Amino acid sequence: MKNEALEKILLGQRFAVLATQNGGEPYGSLVAFVPSEDFSSLFFATIRETHKFENMKRDPRVALLADDRMNRVSDLQNAVAVTAVGEAREIRGPEREKAVPAYLARHPDLKGFLEDPRCALMEVSIKKYVIVSAFRNVEELAVP
Repeated sequence: MKNEALEKILLGQRFAVLATQNGGEPYGSLVAFVPSEDFSSLFFATIRETHKFENMKRDPRVALLADDRMNRVSDLQNAVAVTAVGEAREIRGPEREKAVPAYLARHPDLKGFLEDPRCALMEVSIKKYVIVSAFRNVEELAVP
């Protein structure tokens, strides 16, 4: 899966908005994420005693939105937004240990947070990416 806009956003942005839901009520959270090397997964950390974690336990279907806007009028023509749609799960044991170095390479300031025993490292297995550019050009990329 090769897409320049997708790579630019996933490698260039450190934060995304996570969308979960509970009983039909939407919930948005800002998360610090890192992509897998092949972009088939995104990883983020959260404390287990949060609304987002509880929502994902009830319904693992999530979306993450990252973009490159700069809060300028020109963003209408120049900004690119990527929505990753997939399913989230907590990873533990060897899977977690394998993902931690990449996460900390991108977010070294979150080392203490990640080491907190209440902290879950989540993996979102991506089903598709939706890339929107110039405010109306939409491209969907299925993830095998």
